Amino acid sequence: MQLKRHPQSIRAALAAATCTVLAQPLEATAQTASDEGTWDIQSGILFYDEGDRIQVIEPVVDASKTLEDGSLLTLRAVVDTVTGASPNGASASDTVQTFTSPSGNSTYTAAIGETPMRNVEDVRVAFSGEWEKELTRMVRNTLGGGISNETDFLSLSISDTIKLDVNNRQTTLAAGLGLTLDNVSPSGGTPVEMQLLSAPSSGVGGDETKNSVELMLGVTQILSPRTLTQLNYTMSHSSGYLTDPYKILSVVDGTSGSTLDYRYEKRPDSRTSNILNWRLNHQLNEDVIYLGYRYFTDDWGINAHTVDLKYRSELGNGLYLQPHLRLYQQSAADFYHHSLVAGTTVPENASADLRLAEMDSTTIGLKLGMPLAGGDFTVRIEHMTQEGESSPANAIGVQQNYDLYPTLDANIIQFGYHFEF
Repeated sequence: MQLKRHPQSIRAALAAATCTVLAQPLEATAQTASDEGTWDIQSGILFYDEGDRIQVIEPVVDASKTLEDGSLLTLRAVVDTVTGASPNGASASDTVQTFTSPSGNSTYTAAIGETPMRNVEDVRVAFSGEWEKELTRMVRNTLGGGISNETDFLSLSISDTIKLDVNNRQTTLAAGLGLTLDNVSPSGGTPVEMQLLSAPSSGVGGDETKNSVELMLGVTQILSPRTLTQLNYTMSHSSGYLTDPYKILSVVDGTSGSTLDYRYEKRPDSRTSNILNWRLNHQLNEDVIYLGYRYFTDDWGINAHTVDLKYRSELGNGLYLQPHLRLYQQSAADFYHHSLVAGTTVPENASADLRLAEMDSTTIGLKLGMPLAGGDFTVRIEHMTQEGESSPANAIGVQQNYDLYPTLDANIIQFGYHFEF
C-alpha cells in the first residue's frame, strides 16, 4: 500500500483525490523487497508550479527492509510546502471585489474581470508505514497505517490487505479494508454553510470530523512471461464534514449578472464512490509498455475517465527514457454552480469549486533514468493543462464577458534517487 499523490489544485496538491488508500501499484519502480539486513531507499523531491497560482515543493523518502523473519517493513515520510493563491469560488465580476481572509486579519481584492484568488501558505508533514508478512506459502498480509498533519487538518489512517496466490502463482487475489479519520479545524472557525457573507454572523463552529471507509478487491494475472495485468475495484464511503470551509459562491443579479453578495458553500455530508482501475504491463524485447484505465463514479454525480500510457525505452547501460501521456475527463457534480441568482430558492447544497466542475485534463511528460554513484537517478518533467467550460450557456449578463473557468497550466519536475545500504 502506498499513498500516492497527484497535485491538481490546493487540496489536490496535498492529497490526490483520484488514488485510493488501498491502490496496488504495478509500476516497475514500485517498492521491492531488499536483501535481509539491507535498507532499500527510494527518495525524491517534486516541484509543482501553477504559474500565478499554487506552488508545491514535496520531498519524499521511502525506506524498506526485509526483517529476520522474512517480513517486509516499509516506511515513508513526506513534507509538502504549499504557497501561492487558489480560487476562492467567487466568479469574475464587473466591479472590484474585496474579501476578508479566513483568519479575519487581512483583506484581498480581485480586479474587474479577474477570478478571485486567496493567498495560501501551508506545510503538511506525513508519515506512513507498512508491514507485509507471509502467513503461508501462498498467503501474504499487509498492515498499514499513517498520520498526516497540516495547519488546519489532521488525518489518521489504517489499512489491511491480504493477498492469495493461486493457479501455480500465475494469479494473485487481493482484498483490503482501509479506515481514515480526519479532523478539520479551519482558520477562523468553521463558517455557517450557505449563509450570506453580508448577513449578521451567527457565529462559527469549531472543529469538524470526517470518516472514510474503503474496500478493495483485486486480481493480478500473469498472462505470459512478458505480460502482467491487474484489475482493482474500490468502494469508498465518506461521511461527516465534506465541505471546503474556504470556498464561497457569488450571488448575482438575475438580469445584469453583477455580483451582489456571496454565500459559503455546502456539500452533502456523505459521499460514496466506486472505482475500477485496470493496468497492463507488457515487455517487448527490452522496452516496456505501461497502459492504464481508471473509471470513477460517485453519488455526487461525478463520472470520470482516466487513460494513462507510458513507454519505457531502454537505451543501454542502465539508461532509459519514458514518455508519458495522461488523459482525464470528468462530469460536474450535481450541486456545482458557477454562481447563484439572487431571489431564487437557495439550494440545499452548492459549490463553485472548479474541481467539481466538468473538466478535461491532459498531461504529457518525459522521464529519464540512469545509474549514478551506485544507485539509480531519475528526473521527470511533465506539463498538465486543465480546461473547463469558460463560457457556460447559463452565464448571465456581464458574466458572458468573462472567463468562468480559467485554463490551468501546471509544470511538474521530480528528481528521484534509489539506492541500498
